Amino acid sequence: MSESPGAPREIEVPAPTAWPFVLAFGFTLLAAGLVTTITVSVFGAVLALAGCIGWFREVFPHEHEEVVPVLPEDIRITTERSIVERLPIPAYRRAWLPVHTYPISAGVKGGWAGAVAMAILACAYGVLKAGSVWYPINLLAAVVYAESLKLGPAQLYSFHADTFAIALVLHGLVSTLVGVLYGAMLPMFARRPIVLGGLIGPVLWSGLLYTILGFLNPLLASHIDWPWFIASQVAFGIAAGIVVTKQSRKPTRENLPFLMRAGIEAPGIIPPRENGEDGQ
Repeated sequence: MSESPGAPREIEVPAPTAWPFVLAFGFTLLAAGLVTTITVSVFGAVLALAGCIGWFREVFPHEHEEVVPVLPEDIRITTERSIVERLPIPAYRRAWLPVHTYPISAGVKGGWAGAVAMAILACAYGVLKAGSVWYPINLLAAVVYAESLKLGPAQLYSFHADTFAIALVLHGLVSTLVGVLYGAMLPMFARRPIVLGGLIGPVLWSGLLYTILGFLNPLLASHIDWPWFIASQVAFGIAAGIVVTKQSRKPTRENLPFLMRAGIEAPGIIPPRENGEDGQ
């Protein structure tokens, strides 16, 4: 590239050459000879070889280039519209709903509280209706424990250490997971959280179990008392909902910049306070 005062700027560009076309035509004849005669393929191979050599010599050992002057062009963009429409952008950020959510610990506490309430009601059913507190526990363990399915009618009313341990772990695990789910869902229904946790959730859950309980636990499906089961689900939902709503909420962090969520100090990304100081 060379420049001189009063002369337009010049640049070097690759010189035009016909060797790529010769190479392409040679490959075309080489392939066409497969369906015609070998003479066409031989001629195509010669052209392809000549195109490769000619194109190679255009680049090595020295590139063939030519000097082209660069003429500046004044480009003006105009529009025929008399008015340009612009999208209005509000000064404040768009809210990520829900604005505040409960921490995971709130859902865990709610799940444990609901587990206690549900266990009390289930044991009350065992004492009042079945005559044994171990009856609902043995039925619950049959969800994952195959040995519980082999228990006879008389054995369902007695204590079994292995069945009790499995039922305890299963009840605690499921209650914890459902409690975490309640903690995530309750902020979406801020006006009536107890209605969701104590009525809507148990009804939906009981309706789902009614259709699939025969596959999950045939023993429980044949001995279940649905009014008591729904009542225990309602007790779980109300207890879990009350405990979760008593916990303090935290603002959602999805709308915060990555630097703030990562805990990196980055002045300038936090809006200033009303007193003029930078946000910390």
